[in-house]
Amino acid sequence: MIHALIFDFDGLVLDTETPIFQSWQELYQEFGCELSLEEWADILGTMEGSFDPYADLARKSGRSLDGDPRIWLRQERETSLILSQKVLPGVETLLQDARRLDLKIGMASSSDRSWVVGHLSRLGLLHYFDVIKTSDDVRLTKPDPELYQAVLKELGIRPEEAIVFEDSPNGVLAAYRAGIYCVAVPNAITSQLPIEHADLRLQSLADVRLEDLIAQVERHHAQKETEGNALGSRSLPPV
Repeated sequence: MIHALIFDFDGLVLDTETPIFQSWQELYQEFGCELSLEEWADILGTMEGSFDPYADLARKSGRSLDGDPRIWLRQERETSLILSQKVLPGVETLLQDARRLDLKIGMASSSDRSWVVGHLSRLGLLHYFDVIKTSDDVRLTKPDPELYQAVLKELGIRPEEAIVFEDSPNGVLAAYRAGIYCVAVPNAITSQLPIEHADLRLQSLADVRLEDLIAQVERHHAQKETEGNALGSRSLPPV
């Protein structure tokens, strides 16, 4: 039985990823340089990526960025763009339905706690979450499964008793490694990236009815269990 839903934050609850990428692209353009999505994808949904846009821009432009006011203006531009975003479609309805069905609700985010809790409070969504795990709580963020494992442990449930909602390749891979059924809901940025290992892909959370999704996931688990039992019951071939 499904007992919990676990959400990513950036790009899934609130599209912070498009504004951040846009603000960096605009900064690159001011220096006569380009920033590709392929380069940026390394750090989407994770703190473990090796790409450093600040160092990359300095290298591409061939100049020092220290003290350049445009660096600080980029941060202001990012903040302004994020604050103009609304909660993504279907999120609050799904949270309300989870509460109605008496499901536990968790969050697993590679961002830091102040970022996640601050935005959830501002958006009026914080009270829905029973457990929030962020980069402050683990050694490794996504695509490592540690964040999801930490949420499962605190909720007191097994992987097969939860459904994860993710938007990025790194996040989906983390859920897959944790053994949790994962629904991928890519945003404007991550929809342009290859997303493997998702059990289901949706254009929007507004496209799903929670009761129908739970029934689908439980059928999925039952089928896997039946297939596993069938394999286990086969006699070994003669030597």
